[in-house]
Amino acid sequence: MSDEKSKVTDKASEIAKNIWLAGVGAYGKAVEDAQGRMEKAGMEPPKLFKELVKAGSALEDEAREALETTTAARNSVEERINRVRENFHNQRPARIEDLTNLHKKVDQLSRKVDRLTKALAEQGVTSKSAGTRKPAAKAAAKKKATPRKKAAASAKTTTRKR
Repeated sequence: MSDEKSKVTDKASEIAKNIWLAGVGAYGKAVEDAQGRMEKAGMEPPKLFKELVKAGSALEDEAREALETTTAARNSVEERINRVRENFHNQRPARIEDLTNLHKKVDQLSRKVDRLTKALAEQGVTSKSAGTRKPAAKAAAKKKATPRKKAAASAKTTTRKR
């Protein structure tokens, strides 16, 4: 059992060592490349400088465009969020106090309508005859009425005049 553990440990150590050596090798290669570029730059500094300025200018333009696009997109999103917030505030859910007040107002109006209906009934005015016909239409209706209807109509007229 301990023999297996030592084999696994040896294998893990070997893998870790190889990873370490690969990192050191990459670092060495980067140093060599940098030294080669420095030697090349030493021979032709104006040309290299101009190329670097050109590349930097292109990158700056790209960065500005990306920043403007990002800013415009962010502003557009912020405007939409603000519109949604406004709509949410305008369409807020009804609170219990609002509903209670609304119920009180409806109850008050119902009581007033009931009182008016009762007062009109006491005066003998029905909802059908309460100002729905024009005077000319009333006269035409009286002419067509039978004797019973005429008597009833004259009784209504006398009650209204009181």
